[in-house]
Amino acid sequence: MNSGTDDAALRIVGGRRLSGEIEIAGAKNAAMPCLAAALLADEASIIERVPDIKDVSGFCELLRRVGASAEHDRETASVEVAVGSVDRLDEVALDDLVQTQRASFLLVGALLGRGLSRVECARPGGDNIGERSLDIHLNGFRKLGATVHEDANGRIIAEAKRRLRGAPLFLDFPTVLGTENLMLAAVLAEGRTEIVQAAREPEVVCLAELLCDMGACISGAGTDTIVIDGVERLHGGRQRLIPDRIEAGTLAIAAAISGGSATLRGVDPEAMVGVCEKLKETGISIEPQGDSLTVRAPQSPATLKAVNVQTMPYPGFPTDLQAPMTALLTQAKGVSVIHERVFEDRAEHASTLLDLGANVVSEGSTLKISGPSRLRGAAVQGGDIRAVAALVVAALAAEGESRVSGIGHLERGYDGFERKLAALGAEITREPYRRLPIRRRRVN
Repeated sequence: MNSGTDDAALRIVGGRRLSGEIEIAGAKNAAMPCLAAALLADEASIIERVPDIKDVSGFCELLRRVGASAEHDRETASVEVAVGSVDRLDEVALDDLVQTQRASFLLVGALLGRGLSRVECARPGGDNIGERSLDIHLNGFRKLGATVHEDANGRIIAEAKRRLRGAPLFLDFPTVLGTENLMLAAVLAEGRTEIVQAAREPEVVCLAELLCDMGACISGAGTDTIVIDGVERLHGGRQRLIPDRIEAGTLAIAAAISGGSATLRGVDPEAMVGVCEKLKETGISIEPQGDSLTVRAPQSPATLKAVNVQTMPYPGFPTDLQAPMTALLTQAKGVSVIHERVFEDRAEHASTLLDLGANVVSEGSTLKISGPSRLRGAAVQGGDIRAVAALVVAALAAEGESRVSGIGHLERGYDGFERKLAALGAEITREPYRRLPIRRRRVN
């Protein structure tokens, strides 16, 4: 992972057709749940194919602060987690990290599951993409036997004076993090837990595979009903993370918007069906072969077709690819409509794309994109992981030179993104950051 992020920006010269092959990293959204699961055993667990990103570094620091050892070997892309004495969360020491990434809240489920009598933490932070209620997590903990409340400062306090007890849990929404957190809490609980309307994402399956390797009894992962029969103890385990389908989708979109082609190695094409089918609708060629996926833009980028997109829970089109897809559709002929069905406030990138020459209209959680637009290089700044990725994607198709800042966000979720784009032929370099004025323009 590159350093010096806070005082650097990406300089991108558009108009270069990308081509070549690239290896996809392990999934960011599978890494943190699997690292949290390691807290449930006294023996060491090893997680392989771990991406070199800031969120992993931060999560390893969290694990160390609760008494575990967690070292990321970047040469082997693995993290070994060994648990020593885990007594309680130090709320003061943890706040600075807990408030930077939402996945940190998985520690609550893992530590309650491990048998801690009291767990405290601030409300987790992360990208500003709309309200993401913790009610599903907290109500689930309560049904498993914990008492949960917030203190006067908004801190979450969960207590369990005895071993948690299995219970039927019906989720109001198939939240990925909520499903994972309740799995972590339930695997050592007494009796059976049934999670109904569970998230079906591959990352949930990856966590279940690790927990089963550690001795848990879980069935139904990957369906909307997960059954967990609690066991007395877990031992150390080993898990190789699944490919990052969001990274793969972003690089596929980048190749397509450049008018080029790319072969993505080490992917799971079946896990990307929602993305691939929508890209095909635009006229992009998608050719899966084993664990590789070759993406080819139409011979003339002007022949890209406008499409309608709805972000949905898996296996639908993922919300994490909504922003890069918006950038791609600025080059499609006609009016494309994107309905954001997961997070109500995930349109920050839209106003910034206007600065590059895009024609985007925001109406609540719906985006209308008219194209093809003639994009021109500009200095732009993104405020979350996927928004910055979208700006980089758009800059690849823009005339002239762009400078994209906010790359600290990018490095939270993408392992070597600029390096991989450069390997495909993009003209992209890092340079000193120059602060941009804050824009308050609304999209209309």
